[in-house]
Amino acid sequence: MPRPCCQRLVSPVHNRSSVFKPAGRPLRELQEIALTLDELEAMRLADLEGFYQEAAARRMEVSRQTFGRIVESARRKVTDAIVNQKALRIEGGPVRPPTTEKEQRMKVAVPTMDGLVDSHFGHCQMYTVFTLEKGAVVSEERVDSPQGCGCKSDIASTLARKGVTVLIAGGIGEGAVRALAANGLTTVRGASGSVREAAERFAKGQLADAGDLCQAHERACEH
Repeated sequence: MPRPCCQRLVSPVHNRSSVFKPAGRPLRELQEIALTLDELEAMRLADLEGFYQEAAARRMEVSRQTFGRIVESARRKVTDAIVNQKALRIEGGPVRPPTTEKEQRMKVAVPTMDGLVDSHFGHCQMYTVFTLEKGAVVSEERVDSPQGCGCKSDIASTLARKGVTVLIAGGIGEGAVRALAANGLTTVRGASGSVREAAERFAKGQLADAGDLCQAHERACEH
């Protein structure tokens, strides 16, 4: 007997079936292709969000090899539907939304210098990683900063492997923002002051991305 397929973690937005078809063609005249919700989630993470496969696999709680098979199947189905004028029905699949308290927790990282938000992401003293739950900080840990420029190091993948999904920063270059995004991390820019207070404000929904990019950092990394 084949092994049962483990459930894949998907975004809660995938909560109902949908059908897409060529304009002007009755659904009854069309051949249908079934796209499962885990296949849709894989395409969303890889093609819309721009995640690396390793990061996307972690988000769905599957192996990298399994994620590769899922997204390959999804892309083939969507291409078949578009090229051959078929209807695409999106529903079902071995999926589940986040339900446990552990899954509802969030980890955020803050570049740190002497307990304050470092204004320069790439050369901070260390990173403080906070675990947030129900609008409050429940724990913190230190992650040492790698040698060299942050956007050219492996800090994005290091933080992602620790479960970090948000980086709270002061100044940060566009290259670093892209590297973080590809590893599944959202960047919140423009923070200052105590790193713990910044994390607490974010947990309470009081800290939003200011959209500030560190232009000086960008010029420095070009040389």
